Amino acid sequence: MKKLNETELRNDNSENLDEWTSFEIVQFMNQENESIAKALTAALPNIASAVDAIVEKWKIGGRCFVIGAGTSGRLGVVDAVELVPTFSIAKDKWTGLLAGGYEAMWTSLEETEDDDKYIIEELESRSFSSSDVVIGVTASGSTPFVLAAVQYAKQKNALTVGISNNNDTLLSSLADFEIEVPTGPEVIRGSTRLKAGTGQKMVLNMLSTATMVRLGKVYKNEMVDMKLINKKLVKRAAHSLVNIANITEEEALQALETNRYDLKSAIFTVLTDGTSKDASFYLEKQKDT
Repeated sequence: MKKLNETELRNDNSENLDEWTSFEIVQFMNQENESIAKALTAALPNIASAVDAIVEKWKIGGRCFVIGAGTSGRLGVVDAVELVPTFSIAKDKWTGLLAGGYEAMWTSLEETEDDDKYIIEELESRSFSSSDVVIGVTASGSTPFVLAAVQYAKQKNALTVGISNNNDTLLSSLADFEIEVPTGPEVIRGSTRLKAGTGQKMVLNMLSTATMVRLGKVYKNEMVDMKLINKKLVKRAAHSLVNIANITEEEALQALETNRYDLKSAIFTVLTDGTSKDASFYLEKQKDT
């Protein structure tokens, strides 16, 4: 007998949803969302282990590809795009690949989730290798587009991570690290952009953020590798310096200017009384360790 996909089941508690007031609807949605963090708890050890493995791949030049269809794919793209300015990584180091390509980010192309050939061609075009990582995301755990990417990655001896919202999924059986967040029946039956999507976003946040922290892109709890490309970010960087070194905002801005608005270098010079040249030398040396 085929295993039931819980994200497709009817939620008996919202059977009369269409008769509720606006407040009753949002109150119930909020109550349902409270269960997501609890569902994540059991997956935390696997999430942490996946982070450790991703870090090791990154250190040998590997890249991460987050693969998904529909909401799952869009969430992967959103997370990947934010990493570039936040942590100053190259655009091709953490990439979201969505079924249907660029157009599917803005238009619903549900039929593309069965296109298992497209994703393999896409990975091949990017010279995918054993140094790389595939993070497959699918609520059901059985989306052909995602499964094909994971199977291809395994053929290449690459690292594979599977994120799904059901127990004992096919994706989990294939991936090196299975991350299952069983969020149960949705408020509206089958609308996995709701609880399932929220759970997926939480996991993706954990994977990418913990990886960046482990790679030294955060000092204390400050984003020290961000690109200072606008006034808001310059001000944020100045406040980081104030928090880290207990100096005035004026001194922080001066340190940033002296170090050509490289926050890590500014932190080094302020804390050590060293020069910008010293900062460049030691920070570059740290990258090699």
